[in-house]
Amino acid sequence: MSHPDAVYTKNILLSALSADDLALLQPHFTRHDIQREDVLVKANAPIEHVYFLEAGVASIVATMSPSRPTEVGIFGRDGVSATCLLLGSDRSPHQTFIQVGGGTALRIDAELYLAAVRRSETLRTTLLRYVQSMLVQAAQSTATNAYHRIESRLARWLLMCHDRVDGDEIALTHDFIGMMIAAERSGVTVSLHILEGAGMIYSKRGRVIIRDRETLEELAGDSYGVPEAEYRHLIGPLGRSYADTNTRNIVNPDRHPK
Repeated sequence: MSHPDAVYTKNILLSALSADDLALLQPHFTRHDIQREDVLVKANAPIEHVYFLEAGVASIVATMSPSRPTEVGIFGRDGVSATCLLLGSDRSPHQTFIQVGGGTALRIDAELYLAAVRRSETLRTTLLRYVQSMLVQAAQSTATNAYHRIESRLARWLLMCHDRVDGDEIALTHDFIGMMIAAERSGVTVSLHILEGAGMIYSKRGRVIIRDRETLEELAGDSYGVPEAEYRHLIGPLGRSYADTNTRNIVNPDRHPK
C-alpha cells in the first residue's frame, strides 16, 4: 500500500490510500480543532459529517441506560467515524465522542464522502478493511470483558490509548475509565493502584502516565494485540511495540519534512 501524502495528514488510514483515491476526498476536507467530549456521531440521528482524526482518541459508546454507558470501540488517527455509512445505514445507535482530546480532524460532508466511495472500488475496499478491523476490535472487547479481570482490561485499554497518542501521558478520570472498561469506579481506583504499585504507570488526578509498557502488555495478555495485528495486515502500521521492531517510525508522523 502506498503512502502518497504523509505531509498532508497524520491520519494513517488516509495515508494508506492511493494518490487517486485520496484525491477524491481531499478537495472536500476541512480541518477542525477537536476537544475532549466533542461529539462526532449522535446516536440515532442522521449523520451529516465524517471525521478522520489526526490526533486524540474517540470512543464509540453504547448506552443501556443513562447511567450505564459502555465503550464498544475506540479509534484515533488510525481511523474514521461513522463506519455505518459504509454498510448502508445513515445513522448509528451508538454515540461517538472524543475521550482523549486535543488536536485536529479532517471533516467531510457525508454525502460527498459516499459519492467518492461509490466512484472508486479501491477506496471502498480500503475503508471496508477498516470496518473489518473495527469488528475484530469489538469482538475482542467482548471477549476481554467476559474473561479478563479488571486489571487486565485496564492494561489493554491503556495500551490502546497509548498507541494513538504522542508521548506517555493520557488525560482521563477514574469515572471515564470505568465507562471504557465496564467497571465500577471503586474497581478502577483499586486497579490503578495495583498497576502503579507494580511500576507500570503513574496515576494522578485527571491523568495517567505510562512508565512500563512491556509489563502492561504482559498483564493484558491475549486481550491485546489481535485487532492491532488485523489493522496492520489490512491497512498499515499501528502500535508502539510494532514501531520498536521496525525501521518505520509509527508513532511520530512528524518524521516527514514539512
